Amino acid sequence: MKRSSNGFHSDPPCHEVAIVGAGPIGIELAVCLKRAGVEYIHFDAHQIGYTMTWWPRNTHFFSTTERLAIAGAPIQNNHQQRITGEEYVAYLRSVVEQFDLCIHTYEPVTALARREESFEITTAPLAGERRYRARRVVLAIGDMHFPHRLNIPGEDLPHVSHYFRDPHDYFRKKLLIVGGKNSAVEAALRCWRVGAEVTISYRRPWFDEQRVKHWLMPDLKAQIEAGTIRFLPSTTPVEITRTHVALAPTREGQPIPGAAPILHETDFVLLATGFRGDQSLLEMAGVELVGENRVPVYNPDTMETNVPGLYLAGTVAAGVQQRYVLFIENSHEHVGKITRAITGAWPAALGDVRGRNYALRLEEIEAN
Repeated sequence: MKRSSNGFHSDPPCHEVAIVGAGPIGIELAVCLKRAGVEYIHFDAHQIGYTMTWWPRNTHFFSTTERLAIAGAPIQNNHQQRITGEEYVAYLRSVVEQFDLCIHTYEPVTALARREESFEITTAPLAGERRYRARRVVLAIGDMHFPHRLNIPGEDLPHVSHYFRDPHDYFRKKLLIVGGKNSAVEAALRCWRVGAEVTISYRRPWFDEQRVKHWLMPDLKAQIEAGTIRFLPSTTPVEITRTHVALAPTREGQPIPGAAPILHETDFVLLATGFRGDQSLLEMAGVELVGENRVPVYNPDTMETNVPGLYLAGTVAAGVQQRYVLFIENSHEHVGKITRAITGAWPAALGDVRGRNYALRLEEIEAN
């Protein structure tokens, strides 16, 4: 006998739509479906906006507020500048409150399978396993579940981390930061300013200035030229010990065979090597994943995958993003396409208030 969320029914009731993931795009879709009168159920493995909660404290978005706003609800603040992760999480809470969204937080989806005309969904909240059914499922699970590991000796030592929490942790300590993109650059500047002795190891000769926030790159360049932040270009760690890191010289980003490593003494190591998504739900549902980045196959007009009734919203649609092509700001249209596929109409508002005009223009362009 199958157990449902509200008893011991042999067959749980079938929902019209199940949304998996309560980041900004999942929440935006929930608002659009609720406005359209579509019955749905919504899950998240953690709390809403979970990814932003483990960002470093006081980290500002690259995107401006009008690009981050969802469902026609503008982001208001007292400075009209880019906001922090903490401010955005507070904004997401306000949207959930404003539209009174019901979200099953801390209820991870552990199994997903297509069965005839519906999907079987298994979740694992603390209270015990539950089962649901839904005619359609939308995966809005993001793409930052696990860090990219280097798989080198010493990567799991206690002074090594893939997560940057707070610059204060490294006050008056030697810190080696591995990486050359936004997270590494921002961590280096913030930790140096708080009083850490910072060194950056990057496998390339220099940073890709097109991929680093424009207000960070001149600052970093000035500190490297002044010698206040040390830069070890064309190097990559091959072993970490409790006292030092062995850095191999690189050519085109790869270790040079036979080259003697540099031994760099340090107190802490921050591996700013990026993150990857958990694609297990895609795999178990039968979604086809293509290429090195394992990009899911889907219809770009509707966001429906090769599995009928299974849709993708947000950065999950880009697969394992080694070069980021999808962010919050260019995923709003996914919500519009899915809403239209389900209801037959484009939602009244996406993004902030100005996004409503954008949505109407997009609909006109597609109609012509």
